[in-house]
Amino acid sequence: MDEVVVLRLSNHLPELDRLAEAVEAFGERHRFPRKMVYQIRLVLDELLTNVISYGFSDDRNHEIEVEIRLADSRLLFRIEDDATPFDPLRADTPDLTSTVEDRAIGGLGIHLVRKLMDSVRYEHRGGKNRLFLEKIIS
Repeated sequence: MDEVVVLRLSNHLPELDRLAEAVEAFGERHRFPRKMVYQIRLVLDELLTNVISYGFSDDRNHEIEVEIRLADSRLLFRIEDDATPFDPLRADTPDLTSTVEDRAIGGLGIHLVRKLMDSVRYEHRGGKNRLFLEKIIS
């Protein structure tokens, strides 16, 4: 059974709680394993925290749209915003061999996204950032 949930969030960190609740409810409805729900929450939280924290240079309200779609054995996500154009896939892979003290700040979030999702794609079109994620349900 296909299902689509669309959330329209404002660019404020407390909105991440609404997103987490929606992901939990979606996971429960479809009986996803707890580990998978946790991974999805982690990925979306990381991505949206970055958009909210670093993507807007003004103090105005902006909308971030998150779509969660279940299609056959795939979970599809779309994150769309009007933040400063930024392709997170161009971020350097972090040096995971260094100690935490010697490691450069940043990069771990997108590293997690790449590891936990089966595919990630970015586009900037019509003044909007769009990030597409796919997770195969096994």
